[in-house]
Amino acid sequence: MSGSGEPAVVFESVTKRFGDRKVLDDVSFAVETGEALCILGRSGTGKSVTLKLMIGLLKPEKGAVKIRGQNIVDLDEDGLSKVRRQIGFLFQSAALFDSFSLNDNLELPLARMTKKSKEEIDSIIQATLDDVGLGKDRHKMPAELSGGMRKRAGLARALALDPCILLADEPNSGLDRVTSSEIDDLLLGLKEKGKTTIVIVTHDVRGARRVGDRMAVLEKGRLLAIGKAEELENHENELVRALVSEKD
Repeated sequence: MSGSGEPAVVFESVTKRFGDRKVLDDVSFAVETGEALCILGRSGTGKSVTLKLMIGLLKPEKGAVKIRGQNIVDLDEDGLSKVRRQIGFLFQSAALFDSFSLNDNLELPLARMTKKSKEEIDSIIQATLDDVGLGKDRHKMPAELSGGMRKRAGLARALALDPCILLADEPNSGLDRVTSSEIDDLLLGLKEKGKTTIVIVTHDVRGARRVGDRMAVLEKGRLLAIGKAEELENHENELVRALVSEKD
């Protein structure tokens, strides 16, 4: 983990409401460049909303969301588009285009958002799919892929543009333990290269402890705790201790 320079992501007193319901309540934290932060919490505590605020899909009622030093809250669509080119997003469902082959799913963002040649794009697609173990599957359709393969394909698409920041929403959901561990291995490998900042929303404590440098616990929109797993195991709050304790 690199702690030098500007943090990759900063939340400053962020509040987000949906109608009368306060989903995030005055939340502040920073994610250092090259760090992996895992966000834990019970369902409906604002975890996925936190990721959507980081990529500008939602805007807070109060506070600042800074990506590499730039507050994205007041950016227009053009400004947000430039910021999003630095961010990869792995959706819970993998969010592949079902009518496109795996190759075309990766080619689309590269063709739209870069000026790379067809040959360069072809090379990036093959290298990225090789990295996630799908190099021989690039011409398959999403329907031909298993759940674990779809997750890896979604990760490949998120990484195709070589983002500085990767946001992952429940990357292990719906997967058996072996496949889940394979996804964790891919995220660990990405982290160990040292360039990519990773923020993961997860219910998988085992994976969070493997991949995360630190863990953050949200409850009813409040940040209860943030720190290393061994610190949070001894936290004064019972819910924090329960959420970060590894269970079989």
